[in-house]
This record gives sequence, structure tokens and C-alpha cells, in this order.
Amino acid sequence: MLRVLYAGSPAASSRALELILKDSYMSSSIPEEQYKVVGVLTNPPSTQGRHRDLIPTEVAHYAQIWNEARDDGIVILTPEHLKQEARDQIASLHPDVFICFAYGHILGPKFFSLFKYGGINLHPSLLPKYRGATPVNQAILNCDRETGISIQKMALGIDEGDILSQQKWTLTGTETAESLLREVALHGAISITTILRYIAKHKELPISVPQHGVASYCSIIKKEDGRIRWGDSAEQIDAKIRAYTPWPGCFTTCGGQTLRIIKARDADKIAYQDSSIPKDTGAVPGTVLAYNKQRGILIQTGDGILIATELQWQAKKSMDYKSFMNGSRNFIGSVLE
Repeated sequence: MLRVLYAGSPAASSRALELILKDSYMSSSIPEEQYKVVGVLTNPPSTQGRHRDLIPTEVAHYAQIWNEARDDGIVILTPEHLKQEARDQIASLHPDVFICFAYGHILGPKFFSLFKYGGINLHPSLLPKYRGATPVNQAILNCDRETGISIQKMALGIDEGDILSQQKWTLTGTETAESLLREVALHGAISITTILRYIAKHKELPISVPQHGVASYCSIIKKEDGRIRWGDSAEQIDAKIRAYTPWPGCFTTCGGQTLRIIKARDADKIAYQDSSIPKDTGAVPGTVLAYNKQRGILIQTGDGILIATELQWQAKKSMDYKSFMNGSRNFIGSVLE
């Protein structure tokens, strides 16, 4: 039986782990394809709230749920660094293959030597496009028409490994980073389970091919990146809000207060034929033009109109645009910065 160590931390990685664990349970009905997740490797718990409670990662949390529900014994490892002590703990599990999705640590040759079949990484882009930490966000920011996943052999260089499989699909232009990561988790988990069953049966990795094309890279997102530049086009701001949902979120200032724009759309994308939506007002970018009861709050950008439908004042709850306007009667005519 193939023994698997799974690594990851955020919600999307947890979703992929859930699907892989369920398939591993079903794989027991076909002995030659059977595999088992013997451990998960994830970040240490983080402190949250006033009382600094320790909160496990989503991956650790789901592994705990699985263990309790199935009376299973998945070992949950949460080292700060992958030094000798952590490697010894991993070696004691006798894993054959390492599966990684959004773990976020640099891994070296001593680590990979622990696995008979090496490491396999789920990367949410069509490599070599968007190597790095934020490929999903970058695809939305760039208004790409398609995206996909790459299952690759892990190499010492970041996202430079050969490709075991790729899958692509069309983007609708309505995805958020959160919703697209859910889709990535689903497609990626299915691809990984197929590969794990193949390794269990054939005792080797599937054939891989080198990456082809010009590599591009994406950088780590910072909180300040969420500030809206009203001189950008409505299309760009629409994409930015979706790319930064749920984190870091997009914000602006109004009368010295921070205002978060939670949901909004480029008017041309949803109301192109609506005569009540102006096309070119000549107003200063950032000007709050009008309140449209059917559509939302209209804001002038550097090119086109943005329609905001969910907003949030600093230290307040987020509200739909109708509720927001009930408590912000002088909002129309203000200029957001």
C-alpha cells in the first residue's frame, strides 16, 4: 500500500485533502491501487482574538475531524521549521510520496530524500505561467480568459519541476480568488488521486514532460495592495476586488474614513444596455455619482463606471448597497480617494 504525506495549510488545501482522503478510503476496494494518507504536514497554530487562542490551520482541523469520524490515525505535524527533528518525525511514518498544495515552505534535498517517489505539487496555474505564491490572484488581476492547474514533480527551484498532468478551463470573469481556489481544489484533488492510484499500481511515477514556454512570476500580496486607484479603469478595479477576495480586500477612503468595497462590477459587464447607467460623465475618478436602486452605487473611474453592491465602513459590518445608503445619506457626490 502506498503511504502518503500531505502538506498544506489554507482552506483550499483542506478541501483538496478532504477529497483525497475520501478517495483513499474507496481505494481499499482495489488492493493494487490502494493508498493511505499517513500524515499531514501543516503550519503551526496561529493566535487569534482577544484571548490569543491557538487556532489550527484548516488542514490540521480537517485531519482532526477525519481522525475522529473514521477512528483513523493520521499524524498531524506542525513544525515551525523543517529541521532534523521534523525530518525524523516524518521518516518515522515511512512515507512513499509527498503531496503538496499551498504549504508555503522551501523544501531541500534532505527533505525530498525521505520519499521513495519524491514530491508532487499541485500548482494553480498553467506552468510555466505564474510561478510563485499568488497565481490565482494574478490570473484574475490580468483578466485572463482561461486558467488551470499543473501537477508537477517537485524540484529544488520554485515551481520548476516537470509536468505530470495539466488541466485548463475557461474563466467567466466573475470569479473571486476564493471561488477559483475552490475550483482548483476540486480539479486538483481529482488529478492527484488519479496519480496516486497510478503510483500504487505501477510502482513508479507517470511519465512527466519539461515545462514549455516563457516563465512568468507572481509576487506575494501585501495588505496595502488592496488600495483602490480610482484612476484605473472599471474593468481593472472590478478584477482587483475579485482577485483580493477574501484577502487583503479592497479599500478606499471617504472623508478620512476607511471604506471597504466588498463587491462591485464593471458596469459594462452587467449593465451595458441599461440606459440609466451613464457611459462618460467627465467626473473626477472616485466620484460617487448616483444610487441606482436596481443596480447599486455608481462610482466614476478613470475609464467607465463601477457599480458597488456591498460596502463596509471601518469598524462596521458589511452591508448591501441599499442598507449602506440608508445610513450614508450624504454619500452621493463625495469623492473617494
